[in-house]
Amino acid sequence: MYKKNKRNQLFTALCILCASFLQAQQKYQSPVAENTEKVASGKFKPTWESLQQYKTPEWFRNAKFGIWAHWGPQCQPEQGDWYGRFMYDEGGAQYKWHVEHYGHPSKAGFKEVIKDWKAENWNPEKIVALYKRVGAQYFFAMANHHDNLDLWKSKYQAWNSVNVGPKKDIISGWAAAAKKQGLPFGLSVHAAHAWTWFETSQRSDKKGPYAGIPYDGKLTKKDGVGTWWEGLDPQELYAQNHPLSAGSEQSITSLWGQWNWDNGASIPSVEYCENFYNRTMDLINTYKPDLLYFDDTGLPLYPVSDAGLKIAAHYYNTNMAAHDNKLEAVLFGKVLTPEQKKCMVWDVERGVPDQIQNEAWQTCTCIGDWHYSRAIYDNNGYKSAKTVIQMLIDIVSKNGNLLLNIPVRGDGSIDDKEIAILEDIAKWMDVNKESIFDTRPWKIFGEGPIAETSNPIKDAGFNEGKASLTEKDIRFNQKGNLLYVSVMGAPSEDIIVKSLGKAKESRKIKSIKVLGSNEKILWKQNNDSLAIAKPKVIPNAIAVVFKIQY
Repeated sequence: MYKKNKRNQLFTALCILCASFLQAQQKYQSPVAENTEKVASGKFKPTWESLQQYKTPEWFRNAKFGIWAHWGPQCQPEQGDWYGRFMYDEGGAQYKWHVEHYGHPSKAGFKEVIKDWKAENWNPEKIVALYKRVGAQYFFAMANHHDNLDLWKSKYQAWNSVNVGPKKDIISGWAAAAKKQGLPFGLSVHAAHAWTWFETSQRSDKKGPYAGIPYDGKLTKKDGVGTWWEGLDPQELYAQNHPLSAGSEQSITSLWGQWNWDNGASIPSVEYCENFYNRTMDLINTYKPDLLYFDDTGLPLYPVSDAGLKIAAHYYNTNMAAHDNKLEAVLFGKVLTPEQKKCMVWDVERGVPDQIQNEAWQTCTCIGDWHYSRAIYDNNGYKSAKTVIQMLIDIVSKNGNLLLNIPVRGDGSIDDKEIAILEDIAKWMDVNKESIFDTRPWKIFGEGPIAETSNPIKDAGFNEGKASLTEKDIRFNQKGNLLYVSVMGAPSEDIIVKSLGKAKESRKIKSIKVLGSNEKILWKQNNDSLAIAKPKVIPNAIAVVFKIQY
């Protein structure tokens, strides 16, 4: 009898557990309504299986190098990335700076930073023209960040750059500048995570004169009577009328382990998901971007909602309709499964795979902090042109593209040190760009000390800068009957290329030249290696490219 009752109890508990799991799954897969923004009909349906029909367009595989303006109100304080989250972290550097310059976050929150942002010196035509001269083959602008401010005249978000802050349609300005320069135009969308990202605005100080007084994350529209933001609802910006995620109150970094909506993240409401869906659909329909970047694991809000799947299907279908039934769109996601890599282009943040990838992919990185940092400028902390170019060569050798952010100041300008770096990149590109654009990987990506060292990426990326490339490191890529051999630095002695010995390379070499030089290069192909005499003239010490013709 005891065992029977025990079995019945176990069976009942199992049924309850299964029912709870099914209820959780139903909640976890909240479908968004298409009441105002409908998914365009076409080849692609909002399922992972259908999205696997995607093929990366050749124009993107040829482009190799893009430049990004990851710019918004968080650049105004010049205190670096994630300011809108960290300014609510009591005792942190950005919190202290904010209290000193804006006031306590119970009175002056992130909305006051938005008010302060004027973009008074912004000249998008001048900036994009410079980027094209440097060698960018596509241009990206940030449409919104985790701070939830839309940078266009958004139909579904009253907190937008036309209504507040600079009172300008930022995306329209960037789009016009890109079109004038003939550059494909990309938009990055980060706002899916405002739900958890802004949870710090629900906090309050634990000590001092403001202890226990809530920050401004719980304010509502009625609290704005008589203020500069009267008529606006702070909850549309902060989205904080919900319980906190697990660990949110204790740790500023708890969000990092919950980025893909597991491990205790507070689950967004259906209304929040639908608002994100409508905003992004409006963005796509208004600007018809050539490239679309999501700062999300897989697709935004997946698997909480089907919003991301519907957005992806709509984006592909509308792009095909605009290009005579040929898909020319490029969509990016992070931390993708092998199946998801067939649906879109894999983006690796601040990192590079250590092997050639079968599918086209992209690194996104920055010469400094994602949002402008005065400290990085003052301390000469930017990546050098040498670092950027050597990263680009390495990335291209592995079938990837590089998207490089140049931090823009709050006023809309880029600083003198950034311009100097860009000019140095342009000098190298002027001589060596044929070894980058329109190329494809060779049978191996390279040889030398770093090529023989494992450097796996972690989560979304984050493995750059762990080893320095030297003249002993060589990278390969090809174009037709041409092989480009890039030496990472100015060679101090003859160059020995083991992979091009007769035992491994059966094709007959007709000639070897150095890009940017008319010097006659002496070389000999031995059984175990190709020996190239050190050139007398080094066109650019960042990297020397040997052009081998078969």
